[in-house]
Amino acid sequence: MTNLELQKTANEVRKSIVTAVHSAKSGHPGGSLSAADAFTYLYFEELNIDPKDPKKADRDRFVLSKGHTAPGLYAALAERGFFPKEDLTTLRHIGSHLQGHPCMQHTPGLDMSSGSLGQGISAAVGMALSAKTFGDSYRVYTLLGDGELQEGQVWEASMFASAKKLDNLCVIVDNNNLQIDGTIEEVNSPYPIPEKFTAFGFHVISVNGHDFDELRAAFDEAKTIKGQPTAIIMKTVKGKGVSFMENNASWHGTAPNDEQYATAMAELEKAGEALCQK
Repeated sequence: MTNLELQKTANEVRKSIVTAVHSAKSGHPGGSLSAADAFTYLYFEELNIDPKDPKKADRDRFVLSKGHTAPGLYAALAERGFFPKEDLTTLRHIGSHLQGHPCMQHTPGLDMSSGSLGQGISAAVGMALSAKTFGDSYRVYTLLGDGELQEGQVWEASMFASAKKLDNLCVIVDNNNLQIDGTIEEVNSPYPIPEKFTAFGFHVISVNGHDFDELRAAFDEAKTIKGQPTAIIMKTVKGKGVSFMENNASWHGTAPNDEQYATAMAELEKAGEALCQK
């Protein structure tokens, strides 16, 4: 896809995120919106996947380590054709296959159930080790929140990934600088993030997480690295695309009311129209 096509798709993903969380009257829009461009690039450009055969053996694996941003992942999966977009309005409802955190037993396209912060990267490391052990060609990707880096298990998994030279593993960090209680510095600073991953033996790439040229270059570079895992540190804006949610920690886990939903969708519609004029 061209960058413009990716931008248009990401805008649709953002509209679906806001719609799903509004329909659920609960959920996590802020971090879903900050990662929407990454979700879009992964599912429309990077990952070797097939919506018609979601369990194909050689598919690339993706683990959403920050599982509370499931609305963003679900929106990308629906946009990619893994299930109908209409399902997104059932988010968090009883009987829906779209629960508040990813459940691989129920949702097509999911490789791992996640939600307990710190554990997703460990599962991804295990998948990458399995591929190396059995000579499989697939790559493994996992998305972490920057607040999630406060979990010790993240660094145990990172140390293991480096020790085992898992160059088929790509760790992505959504560095929007906000978590539920405020800025990550105020809570328990994980900075400097790139230097930490370098110290743990990773090849590190820092990018603007809303720039598709930079994302493309980073993921292409990651595939050339041999003998060590890669960490892509994305600088992002929490709530990106919805003006009143941007850089506002209160939208970490809050659903918009009807008026706020209408405002958000109007902004995203306007952004989509502007993209169509390019």
